[in-house]
Amino acid sequence: MNAQQLIRLAALLGAGSVALGAFGAHGLRTLVGPDQLAIYETGVRYLFYHTFALGLAAVLWRQPQVQRSRLKLAAWLWLLGIFLFSGSLFALSLRAVHGLPVAFLGPVTPVGGLLLIGGWVAFFLSPTPANSTAP
Repeated sequence: MNAQQLIRLAALLGAGSVALGAFGAHGLRTLVGPDQLAIYETGVRYLFYHTFALGLAAVLWRQPQVQRSRLKLAAWLWLLGIFLFSGSLFALSLRAVHGLPVAFLGPVTPVGGLLLIGGWVAFFLSPTPANSTAP
């Protein structure tokens, strides 16, 4: 993964976030209850937050005081975390709509959350020490 790919990925995820948010705001209100809608909105919110984080990683990619390997790790953790955290929330909140047996995804959500946290830890560790060179 490189800066150009991160920018494109962030752009696609941003567009998807807006589409999913609009669907939740306008299409789901009559299909699911308020509790399921709140769960769905949490998935959209975290998807959007981490879309911006991916964009920030792309902006910082060429900065000499940042370790690209750690930015890359953060990006991969965020991406996988988005998939597991937001994806499981979407599937769980839409059970009444799709009718699929997705209860097994309940434990997947916190794993996705841990991956998102791991991405932030990698991001925290991405600045290079003052007297070293970025890899």
